[in-house]
Amino acid sequence: MSSPATARPTAERIPSIDVLRGFAVLGILIVNMQGFARISTAYVNPVSAGGFEGVEVWLWSFVYLFADTKFISIFSMLFGAGMAMMSDRMAARGVSGTGLHYRRQFWLLLLGLVHAYLIWHGDILVAYALCGFLLYPLRNLGPRRLLWIGGCAVAFVVPLWSLFGMSIAYWRPEDLALAAAEWSPPQEALDAEIAAFRGPWAGQVQARAPIALTLQTTAFLGFFLWRAGGLMLVGMALYRLGVLAASRSTAFYRRMAVIGLAAGLPLAAAGVAYKLHHGFAFENTMFQGTLFNYVGSVGVCLGYLALVMLAVQSGWFAGLQRRLAATGRMALTNYIAQSVICSLVFYGHGLGLFERVGAPGRLGIVVGIWVLQLLWSPWWLARYRFGPLEWAWRSLSYMKRQPLRR
Repeated sequence: MSSPATARPTAERIPSIDVLRGFAVLGILIVNMQGFARISTAYVNPVSAGGFEGVEVWLWSFVYLFADTKFISIFSMLFGAGMAMMSDRMAARGVSGTGLHYRRQFWLLLLGLVHAYLIWHGDILVAYALCGFLLYPLRNLGPRRLLWIGGCAVAFVVPLWSLFGMSIAYWRPEDLALAAAEWSPPQEALDAEIAAFRGPWAGQVQARAPIALTLQTTAFLGFFLWRAGGLMLVGMALYRLGVLAASRSTAFYRRMAVIGLAAGLPLAAAGVAYKLHHGFAFENTMFQGTLFNYVGSVGVCLGYLALVMLAVQSGWFAGLQRRLAATGRMALTNYIAQSVICSLVFYGHGLGLFERVGAPGRLGIVVGIWVLQLLWSPWWLARYRFGPLEWAWRSLSYMKRQPLRR
């Protein structure tokens, strides 16, 4: 175990990882906006609240094709890469980073629980912290073994969900009716959820808690553990192979981008077509209908990763890259800030616009938050060493107050 005296923070950074992290944390907001602005079932079943026609269909299709599960996959890989990077750097100093790692995961778990129950139920930090607790012993495996184990973990969901989908035909009628009611809630349930989130904060907490608990238990065991955990191991391997440092050849990244996007986008597009064709019916789209994008998003996120590495290598959009890097260095702060801003826009303690903003308006809010975070992140880091939450997380993890001002 490392002591606060020996486990000193490091200021070493890999610029390409910061740029990629900033790209991912901004991209996540496109998908999360549906969870902030609409009823809880709208994320998986956008027809559940009605009004799904015209521009709503087109913008849902665009987000599902190019963003859904893609940016969070990049973020998962970067989380795993961060674990390996910190472990390697501590080992290079001859210091064990085990105690530091588990303190970091503990405080991340606590922050995630606060975020999930008090701000927004769609939190991902709890799942990341739990995976971080479980996967740390695998950090020193070779890249090939990490890729193999991580890939198998991600792939495990495919037969699992396929079996779930095939089993629906054998469900008891009362169980099927209950699941269908949760998939497409009756109007009185929709009205109650809308009233809760447009109402006082205490009522929001009561409505939010069961959703958050489901994500942290059932959804974690059936999805996040395998998907996020597997991609974390893949991220460790990509870090060790130099892929995330933009240190491979230009030809390597070009092939990676072409293969990833060519394999992934058609599968994701098939998922869009499949869900629209079946009208988001529970028995068709809850499990099997989701697998097209589940598999395709792996290729797309790797394609995006390769394009960002190419941009870093070539110096494309240098000004934007600097802003993305600053946004990525403050990814935790910016992720939570997105939730705080959106809670003030959509929930009752703020403007109360829950289920009152259409898809174009939601997209406009996303762009507005992007601009705000791309502007404020470099401004803050010109004056301070870390983002506010990054500083608090470091200070708690190292059990010593870290310097903040430059």
